[in-house]
Amino acid sequence: MDAIDLPRKGLVVVAHPDDETLWSGGLLLQYPDWDWYLVTLCRAGDPDRAPRFRKLLAHLGARGNMGNLNDNPEQTPLKIEEVEGTILSLLPEQGEYHICLTHGPAGEYTRHLRHEETSRAVLALWEAGLLCTRELWMFAYHDDGGHSFPTVHPLAHRVVDLEKEVWERKYQIITEIYGFRPESWEAKTTPAREGFWCFRTPEAALDWIRMGHPYRTR
Repeated sequence: MDAIDLPRKGLVVVAHPDDETLWSGGLLLQYPDWDWYLVTLCRAGDPDRAPRFRKLLAHLGARGNMGNLNDNPEQTPLKIEEVEGTILSLLPEQGEYHICLTHGPAGEYTRHLRHEETSRAVLALWEAGLLCTRELWMFAYHDDGGHSFPTVHPLAHRVVDLEKEVWERKYQIITEIYGFRPESWEAKTTPAREGFWCFRTPEAALDWIRMGHPYRTR
């Protein structure tokens, strides 16, 4: 990321607590002076995950909010209007963000509907002018159709290679704050390289998706 005048406002909208760390935690750690606001759409009623998310906010010096969208194992599809409404209800006062981070159109692995729905809803709100951000960065990962841990897509618009110390702090959040064991999928997949699809206008993002974005490698 280019040199910037601080402070700046950043928004992260994800489906679940820990998504913000797995897919963009290194970026968050590298810019601690930003005014970060983290939104997760699920698990506000989870007695384990909700307090861990609040602990993460304190650890990062960030603000945030949690929703409680249905997150059952069956992944029952949600209406886009419900997802959009939940996002708007969780945002703070109106204002413009310098950057908004969210899921890629097809998620980061095979497959979770809430990730895909979150991506569509954020883009729809940006297009409608209800979410104001100068840039939208979508997480750019793939898992080779479920055959590997998620890694940065080779055609990602922007790639961030984390220094060892930054990755260790990111891994510590996953294993200590969120409490995932070292043998867990979350701990094993924690990327040391982060990738993003980057857009400056909703039209550019929508055109990219309509043209068949190069998300999957198979």
